[in-house]
Amino acid sequence: MIKRVFLLIATNIAVLVVLSVVARLLGLDRVFDQQGGMNFTGLLAFCALFGFGGALVSLAMSKWVAKRSTGARVITQPRDATEAWLYETVQRQARQAGIGMPEVAVYDSPDMNAFATGARRDSALVAVSTGLLQRMHRDEVEAVLGHEITHVANGDMVTLTLIQGVVNTFVLFLSRVIGYVVDKVVFRSERGNGAGFFLTSLVAQVLLGILASMIVAWFSRQREFRADAGGAGLAGRDGMIAALERLKTAHGPAALPDSMKAFGISGGGGISRLFMSHPPLDERIAALRSAGQPKFG
Repeated sequence: MIKRVFLLIATNIAVLVVLSVVARLLGLDRVFDQQGGMNFTGLLAFCALFGFGGALVSLAMSKWVAKRSTGARVITQPRDATEAWLYETVQRQARQAGIGMPEVAVYDSPDMNAFATGARRDSALVAVSTGLLQRMHRDEVEAVLGHEITHVANGDMVTLTLIQGVVNTFVLFLSRVIGYVVDKVVFRSERGNGAGFFLTSLVAQVLLGILASMIVAWFSRQREFRADAGGAGLAGRDGMIAALERLKTAHGPAALPDSMKAFGISGGGGISRLFMSHPPLDERIAALRSAGQPKFG
């Protein structure tokens, strides 16, 4: 469940850095240069173009990146009864949710995980790990699939991309303002923008991008509650709670590598919570138990 947002954010930061380097090499970023100062209108237009462009490219690449990074195998012809059940369950839930049939994939991993991604709700990808299929009961797997189908039906990836585009715009804008100030004040460049501008703005862009990911992560956490409710509506509240309870026993903080603790679905405290794409499991379970009759949406 953690891979969907993590892959999009990581891909987005990488795309932004590449676009910035290309823009510098081609001289495209000179649109905001002006004699004796900076053309902020031109800068904002440039940043919006590249900010939303980077987010949209990340979204367009999301299925490809997900398949390549996980080694997911799309089910075209089920190999066994489990894959046949998996495919039929996704097909039934997609029909209930009113979306087109997603690609269904399985990837090798001992972790219990699943994700959905894709640029269009009628052409998405739903992938599950072998660990999830092996270690969860079918009613729990069905609930997890309902959770991911709800993400697709609610258009969470597209909405997340639009928010990422806005965030990217301000990251690019502020990083170049910081680069301009440092270049003029510290490096004392008198004509145009020197190397100090490029290096400073690039470092500032990466750092601001990490901070901006807090905003995206906050939004993602809110959508998880809604996806849990949708999963309960499609597969039953007891199954959704049971799936989260099983994840809770398997994904304690100590079980996650240091590099992934910030994205851990089991929760955490302190500053790491700001970067979590998913709320703590206890909060998600409590929300389901306190909710009324579950329904899809």
